[in-house]
Amino acid sequence: MLLDHELLSQLAPLELRARKIVEGFISGLHKSPHHGFSVEFAEHRPYNPGDEIKHIDWKVFAKTERLFVKKYEEETNLRCYVILDTSSSMFYKYFSPWSKLRYAIHFASSLMYLMNRQSDACGLVTFSDGIEHFIPAKSSYSHLRMLFSEFENLLQKEEEGVEEHRKTATAQIIHEVAERLNHRSLVVVLTDLFENVDKHDQLISSLKHLRHRKHEVLLFNVLEQKSERELDFSDRRLMMQDMETGAQMEVKPAQIREEYKRKIEELTHRFKMACSEFQIDFDQLDTQSEFDLALLSYLNKRKRLG
Repeated sequence: MLLDHELLSQLAPLELRARKIVEGFISGLHKSPHHGFSVEFAEHRPYNPGDEIKHIDWKVFAKTERLFVKKYEEETNLRCYVILDTSSSMFYKYFSPWSKLRYAIHFASSLMYLMNRQSDACGLVTFSDGIEHFIPAKSSYSHLRMLFSEFENLLQKEEEGVEEHRKTATAQIIHEVAERLNHRSLVVVLTDLFENVDKHDQLISSLKHLRHRKHEVLLFNVLEQKSERELDFSDRRLMMQDMETGAQMEVKPAQIREEYKRKIEELTHRFKMACSEFQIDFDQLDTQSEFDLALLSYLNKRKRLG
């Protein structure tokens, strides 16, 4: 589904918006020759010698010419926690109609709607410099609606404007979450990685902590690509402000653009390599892009978890 911020913004409540995003995504998977079986694999597994033939899904075979069997409910259930950054920097937007926070909330709600369709349990952790809400994972639809209500509250705050100087303490929070989760889970982290560069090692350490506790990790770096990565502003002098500290700096983008992009690419590459070393999935979410690739990343992760 192509992301139409204006159309989605007109739909209410959030539950309906999430459903529209997921239905558009699934429709796209069915039509795309590149994605093939992606939408089904969350509910099926490949046929193995010894499996009873009566469990083969012949409708899927007719479409894919491959043998798959329906998973039993105990095989499909998954426990998932979304960890959502709500610090001041997440209120940022420049070119995009949506702030990073609003985009992340819509993605998270779509993800949870998709999980609920598969009888998976969803939980939510929101944080800035401390944990704000820790909602345990459950699979009921009433629980999903309660999570949507929490998201609606956050959207209301976002409409009221940025809360000044709410800093990010991602590494500290992830360490706390790792200690509090008692059951093996898929942990989806949504943050803009707005940390000092010297704290990235601490962040990697916290993600390793989750892996050490046998959790699977999917990290999404939420950003506005055009401004935050490409520095694609006009060449007039701009006053830039750190939304978490209030610090200001006057810059002329043309003078620093190439060096800025080079350093950002180096930093991102190092971070990706560190994540890859510990089997942590890392993706970037551009607030001006569709949700499809991010939802597909989740489905691919889920497929690997069996």
